[in-house]
Amino acid sequence: MRRVKVKLLPRKPGRKSELKRKRREGWLPVEIYGKGVENKHAWISVKDFAALPHGEAFLIEGELEGKTKVYLLKDIQFGWLGNNPIHIDFYDLSNVKEIEVEVPIEFVGTPEGVQAGGTFEPVIHTFTIKASPTNIPEKIVVDVSKLGLGEALHVRDIQPPEGCVILDNPEETVAVVYEPEEASVEEEAGAEGTEEQQS
Repeated sequence: MRRVKVKLLPRKPGRKSELKRKRREGWLPVEIYGKGVENKHAWISVKDFAALPHGEAFLIEGELEGKTKVYLLKDIQFGWLGNNPIHIDFYDLSNVKEIEVEVPIEFVGTPEGVQAGGTFEPVIHTFTIKASPTNIPEKIVVDVSKLGLGEALHVRDIQPPEGCVILDNPEETVAVVYEPEEASVEEEAGAEGTEEQQS
């Protein structure tokens, strides 16, 4: 799994004037917590935060006061505009054997149903998995090339990477190939015609 190195600065909580000043200077407050570890307060630069990966799972190697630890990006709080981060939570993985995280899905292949005129539509875009920090994959690749017209792929059909367990409902639909709309209309018309002849 990909790891990203960042440098953090120590932060003293509770001082609103410093908080406003640091934000103006391009820093975001970070709260660090975890199982059996002391809570820490830190700053991360807006530049470093913006450079974190998107669309894939990753871990953070954060250096704080000369010590480097591995963190999971746990939560992001946004301002009222909805697109401006104002507070970040890191989860310290020092004492964690297994953790539940969301991992993105990457669909590969052209479904047989699409080649026959159907439309492929993903229903979910992430899986919730349980794994040790060292076994968390960046993404889970799902081959949809064998998916035919009117067929659906479910969670139970997915083989997770070694060391991972998918926690989503096994019956949940992952992706589907819809039949062409014209074919559906023709089938409905044909069925109505048959009913009229029978009557």
